[in-house]
Amino acid sequence: MNAPKLADALRESRILHDRAAIDAAIARIAGELRAVYAISDATDSRPPLLLTVMNGGMLFASNLALQAGVDFEFDYLHATRYRGRTSGEQLVWLHRPQVSLKGRRVLVVDDILDEGNTLVGITQWCRDQAAAEVRVAVLCRKRHGRSVPCARADHIGLEVPDAYVYGYGMDFHEQGRSLPAIHAWEPKR
Repeated sequence: MNAPKLADALRESRILHDRAAIDAAIARIAGELRAVYAISDATDSRPPLLLTVMNGGMLFASNLALQAGVDFEFDYLHATRYRGRTSGEQLVWLHRPQVSLKGRRVLVVDDILDEGNTLVGITQWCRDQAAAEVRVAVLCRKRHGRSVPCARADHIGLEVPDAYVYGYGMDFHEQGRSLPAIHAWEPKR
């Protein structure tokens, strides 16, 4: 089955958050991170490690790091349950960070907290690697009652409804990640 075209989806979508709202949310989280990381950890002189969850977290992580003004060390990971679909079960690792997490303060940055299975798997893996601290920042949190009990984010930019959302890193069938706003697809039935 062919994926719907982005142009068709845009005609059946509404903008949830425009670029100004996204920028304001990122600025707010950047301020939170400045406060969190201003307190140096006496046990580790290394900078905090920012791990971007690819591909969706790339735009958010880049802009967040620039605005936070924190001397992060950067690496990334690519773990997914979806693999081009809208649902999935088992976490599949496509790339693990190359930097050791042992004893590090780690900030995981992702596009969205939906049900939370992926983020729970990622944060548990970071803890298993002996990270000293694991914090999570997400651009969006989806409002619904299906989240796994231990799914959480320390820094949340925007709330979105329980709908298919895309733009600003989030994809619509691997399309539309570079859209400057967050859209909700509301197909006509």
